[in-house]
Amino acid sequence: MTDPGLYDRLRAAAQAVRTRSPIAPQVGLILGSGLGGWADGLSRATAIDYSDIPYFPRSLVPGHRGRLVIGERAGARCVAMQGRVHLYEGHSAATVAFPARVLIALGASVVIVTNAAGGINPSWPPGTLMLIRDHIDLLRDHALRGANDDRLGPRFPDMTAAYAHELRVLAKRAATDSGIDLVEGVYAAMPGPTYETPAEIRMLQVLGADAVGMSTVPEVCVARHMAARVIGVSCITNQGAGIGGHALSHTEVTETAARVRTTFEALLDAILAALVAHRELAP
Repeated sequence: MTDPGLYDRLRAAAQAVRTRSPIAPQVGLILGSGLGGWADGLSRATAIDYSDIPYFPRSLVPGHRGRLVIGERAGARCVAMQGRVHLYEGHSAATVAFPARVLIALGASVVIVTNAAGGINPSWPPGTLMLIRDHIDLLRDHALRGANDDRLGPRFPDMTAAYAHELRVLAKRAATDSGIDLVEGVYAAMPGPTYETPAEIRMLQVLGADAVGMSTVPEVCVARHMAARVIGVSCITNQGAGIGGHALSHTEVTETAARVRTTFEALLDAILAALVAHRELAP
């Protein structure tokens, strides 16, 4: 049995956005902590508060402005989320992922998802930018749990290439050409809101994770469900518990994100320009 409720909510949200902007996006961007200001640089921009979009969950975490911005940058038509919601705010994974569905429904065939993450690989200091090669889902809820709507995607999506290989190659080349250091690794998603314990960090190291955060995976799952290709980038804002030898705080996360923001924004611009140059976007 399909879920017409989700399909109808998605159509209503997308239509509300279309009435505010004539631009049909090619790329959707989910901007994590400290990166929302990138969207202020879009040309021909229209900004829409999440509260003005039907069924769109509202962001309450500091550093997440809660606006959808549609415009153009680096030759690409973009729709960017200035902030996201999280499971730890009390939302289901399906609700957390709903905005990503809206980006794709608006026309985005590529989704660039960013986040602030804790470092598990001890060789990567805070401020490192990590291209996500794969992820480990430990969120205890799934964005596709419940009845599937075949109009949106298959019951059992393949996650072998959750982060498109050809786009990772493109992103790494764009970073190199721009003189930006970009490592590649595995992202683990934990539910939060507590930071991980030292024992949990050791567990994640054994599992093969390089970074850990409290977001991203639900959005990637629905993107793949709807056949969009994904690029994921984490900013390592702090070392995981037990690695750095000091207590963790959100202040450290926001300060590190602010310190590397200019470089992170330059990386996004370089990736967009490469997507355009290599004709990876729909016309």
